[in-house]
Amino acid sequence: MKITILGCGTSTGVPMVGCDCPVCRSENPRDQRTRASLLIAYNDHTVLIDTSTDLRRQALREGVCRIDAVLFSHAHADHINGIDDLRGFHFLHKEIIPCFASQETVAALRHGFKYIFTELEEGSGYTPLLSPHIISEPLELFGRTIVPIPLQHGRTEALGYRIGDFAYLTDCSAIPESSQELLRGLEVLVIDGLRWAEHPFHFNVTGAIAAARHIKATRTILTHLTHQVSYGDEGRLPAGFEFAYDGMTFNLT
Repeated sequence: MKITILGCGTSTGVPMVGCDCPVCRSENPRDQRTRASLLIAYNDHTVLIDTSTDLRRQALREGVCRIDAVLFSHAHADHINGIDDLRGFHFLHKEIIPCFASQETVAALRHGFKYIFTELEEGSGYTPLLSPHIISEPLELFGRTIVPIPLQHGRTEALGYRIGDFAYLTDCSAIPESSQELLRGLEVLVIDGLRWAEHPFHFNVTGAIAAARHIKATRTILTHLTHQVSYGDEGRLPAGFEFAYDGMTFNLT
C-alpha cells in the first residue's frame, strides 16, 4: 500500500497570499504547501481522501492517472472545493466514481455541487461524476477495510480514516475515547498539527504529539500545517515524529 501526501497545508496554503513572513519567503520547497489531501494506492486502485482546492495541481505533479473512490473528511471549502477537478478522470474513463462521507457531508456536497451528482437536464451531456454513499461503519473497498474514525473539529465533527495499520486524521481538535480504540496498533499516523500555538478547532503540534502518544502510534507525521511552522524546525520534534511535506510518499506492507 503506497501513501502519497498530495497536500499538507492549511486552508490558506503556504505561502499565504499577502504574507512575507520567513516561512512564506522560504526557499525550502518543503515549506511550500498546497491544501490538505492524500492518495492511497493498493490492489491496482487509487483512493483519494478529500478533493482539496489544489487537486488539479496535485494530480498533475504526482502523475495521478485515475481515481477509483473518494473519501471525504468533512465539508469545509479547502477539503471539497477541488471536486470539479475530478471531471478530467471522468472524461478519460467514463466511470462514475463512488464517494463516501458522513451524512452531513454528503448533504453539504449535494447542496453545493448538485451537478456533480445529478444530470440537471436530460440529454444535456452533463452526466453525474460521483455517486454518494454515507459511511458510518467499516467498509470493504477494493479488498481492504476502510474504518471511519469520528473526530471533533472544534464545535463540529469530521471523519478520519484507518486502512490497515495506517490512519489519516486531518482537521481535528480531539479524538473521542471510542475512536481511540479504533486506532490501536498503528504503524503510521498522519494527524492534524496545525501550528505551535494553540487553536480552538485543530490540534497544535503539542496536542498532536500527546494524542499520538496516547494512541501509541509507531510513526507520526504532522499535516495541515500553517505558515507558522517551518520545515526547518523539524528537529524540535521528539523521536518518532516528523512534519509532512507535499509529495511525501511511504509504503506499508
